[in-house]
Formats: sequence, C-alpha cells, structure tokens
Amino acid sequence: MRNIQPLIEAMAARIAAHKTDGRPAGTYARFLWQDDTGTRKLGNNEYGCADAANILYTIGRFPQDPAVRAHWVAALQDFQDPETGLFTENTHHTYHTTAHCIAALELFDARPKHPLTALHPYLTKDGLYDFLANIDWAENPWIASHLGAGIYAALVITGEASPEWQQWYFDWLWEHTDPASGFWPAGVVRPILKADSFSGERTTPSVFPFLACGFHFYFNHSYARMPIRYPEAMVDTCLRIFRNHEWESLGQAISFAEIDWVYCLNRAMIQSGYKMKEAREALKDFADGYIDYLFSLDPETDDRFNDLHSLFGCVCALAELQQALPGYIHTDKPLKLVLERRPFI
Repeated sequence: MRNIQPLIEAMAARIAAHKTDGRPAGTYARFLWQDDTGTRKLGNNEYGCADAANILYTIGRFPQDPAVRAHWVAALQDFQDPETGLFTENTHHTYHTTAHCIAALELFDARPKHPLTALHPYLTKDGLYDFLANIDWAENPWIASHLGAGIYAALVITGEASPEWQQWYFDWLWEHTDPASGFWPAGVVRPILKADSFSGERTTPSVFPFLACGFHFYFNHSYARMPIRYPEAMVDTCLRIFRNHEWESLGQAISFAEIDWVYCLNRAMIQSGYKMKEAREALKDFADGYIDYLFSLDPETDDRFNDLHSLFGCVCALAELQQALPGYIHTDKPLKLVLERRPFI
C-alpha cells in the first residue's frame, strides 16, 4: 500500500499559500512567481480560483460555510464577459477557460450570471457539425479537444444544450472514431511532435497528443453515460504508449498528461473488460513510479507544484489511480474525482 497523505497535506498547504491577500474568500493566484517569459498573470486568476476549488473538492476539504461559498461563487462569476458569456485567460483558449470556470461553479451548485451567447451559433445541428469538422484535429489535437469538449461541458452544465443537441454531439464522435487507436478523429490519428504547453520541444513523434485529445471527449462520454466505440483499441494504444515509453515525461511531471493516460486506460478497460490484468499491472507500475516522483519534489519550491492548474491535473490522476487500484493508494479521506460529478477539467 502507498500512503500519499503527506502529498495531500502538501497540496492543501500550497492552496493556502496561493490565497490572495486582502481579498474576499475564494480569490486565489494560479502562480506565486513570474517565469522567464514574463507572461504569467500573477494575483487573482481564473485558474487559481477554479482549481483551488477543484483541488479542495478532490481532497475532501471543500468549503462548507455558506458565506465563504458565496464569495467564491462571486469571484468566479466576476470573470465572465456579460456580452459574450465567455471567460478569458491568456494560457488557454477561451472555450477552455469558459468550461473550466463553469465546471468549478457547478461544484457550488452555481451557474454563471450570463448566457453563453458566443456559443449559441453551435446549438444547431449544422452549426455544431461545422464546428467539429473544422477545429484543428490534425496538427493541434490537444487544443482541438479544449474547444470540442469545452463547448459541450459549458453548454450542458448551464442547461443551454438540449438532449437532442447532446445526441447530435455523440453521434458525430461515434462516426468519427478511429478504429485503429480508439481516439478521434478517424483519418488523422498518427505520431506527431506536437505537445502541450508544458512538454517543450520533442524529437520523437507520438500518438500521445491524440490520446490527450481523446481524454477530453471521453470524460464527456462518461458524464453522459455514453459508450466509446472502440475501447479495446484504446486499451491497446494506452498500453503500447506506456510500455514503449512513447511519451518520455509521462509520470515524471506535474501536468495533465498523467490523468489523460490513466483515465483513458482505466475507463476503456472497465467498459470493455479487455486485457484487465495487463492494464491493472500497468496502472500499478505507473502509480509506483509517479508517487515516487512526487515524493522527490519540494512542494514549496517546485514550479509545477506551485501552479494550481498543473497541481489539479496531478491530484486528478491520483484520484483516478485510487479508484482503479482498490486498497493500494491510501489517503485519510478517499479522493473524489470532479469528473464523477460533472464534465471538464
């Protein structure tokens, strides 16, 4: 058994350190210091506020006091543009930021103040299908998924998407699933160099960016209790990536790549019952290496540990691993993956 409670305490301490001084409850910085590029938004931040809530929910320390919760809701709502209904921050596409802030509000049983006017053109079948067909799947699948998954989560959580619209959405994804990899979309999944913003330059092409893309669509499927089309192929792809070290930093970084891989392998295995013994062995091997890596860090000085958005990705991976490996990963309170409640991270 692996006891990770010290990591949970370190995460709670970092959230406390990110609380902005002199502001009401619910306002948090994403970053505590500037980086070499000088582009970080310091102080109160969309991802700081949203991910402090997300992490506290995951580790069982979500605010209970009604006054604190009300301040938190107001802090998140204040980021919304009343004209477009969108939320904007410089590190992600605005559809990602919008879905992320709305998903955090849902933890408080709250919604944004204004309708998502800028997304309403996608509420027709033609508008939705034109949008999905024309995001940059081939060259930027990671970013494409932020858009394609983000509009679903935002419109569904706010109640602006009809059941008929949701069925159109999943019909399109069903018809465009790649049978060889299990991911999206058919016809373009292949090894590429493109990475996320934390992975840096790469020299070895990998299909991992399509796995990371697929994760975002998979959690929408799971939320709606919809099946993916080729779960066996997804299991095989995940196992090959891990066993062949096709994404070198996997399990050796505080990022979202870890939850992407863990979630896709675990959920595809559960849906299909395919290679369950091999998949669980891989998840356990991954968990051991990942936990060892996390314990090697200094939480007070490590840059990624002090990015609340990256830290949220880390605790999500730990929560999914705890669910996938019953009895193996100990915390004082069971971790609660936010994706079990609503879509989007």
